[in-house]
Amino acid sequence: MNVADIRRSYIKDKLDLDKLNPDPFVQFEGWLKDAIAAELPDPTAMCVASVDADGQPSQRLVLLKDMSTAGFVFYTNLGSRKAQELAGNPKVCLHFPWHPLERQVIVYGTAERVPTSQVLHYFTSRPKESQLAAWASEQSRPVSTRLALMQKFAEIKHKFEHGEVPVPSFWGGFLVKPHKIEFWQGGEHRLHDRFMYSRQADGSWSIERLCP
Repeated sequence: MNVADIRRSYIKDKLDLDKLNPDPFVQFEGWLKDAIAAELPDPTAMCVASVDADGQPSQRLVLLKDMSTAGFVFYTNLGSRKAQELAGNPKVCLHFPWHPLERQVIVYGTAERVPTSQVLHYFTSRPKESQLAAWASEQSRPVSTRLALMQKFAEIKHKFEHGEVPVPSFWGGFLVKPHKIEFWQGGEHRLHDRFMYSRQADGSWSIERLCP
């Protein structure tokens, strides 16, 4: 297979400065609504990139669970690799790959833990099976077989069969507070449209076009 020959043209849309909202969160919300309206699979899926103590980057897909002018929120096991890496180095990058719309959004920022009250509110809104899975999985840790994992899930399910599932002490969320947000729209002849929002000292945002 010759992957070098796999290519396509990007002709769906164009992005100009006068089409951008001066607030990147408003701009993002508009694009997210477009992704949802287009019925893209997992429109809230985002790649989270973190770096360990040795400088080794790692990435994984998680789901965006909240967004405001404060930033972007996701939840995870606090013993997971990403949570441990963010505890040591809070610098983080998010990537939203809306390929069918020929769009991408990249968020550069720092991560901080969300309040316990917010974690509780979200955890109790999850389906019970998802709550049980949070207890059953020691995320990122080795497990001998899938059968062992399912047996642990069955044990947890039996334990909480007749009551509410409490929030595990090892489960929480992160707020990614951005200082830069890039919006990318595919263009003809690989002349893509890229705009970078940068947060200024006074909290406002500047916008500049980048070469593709």
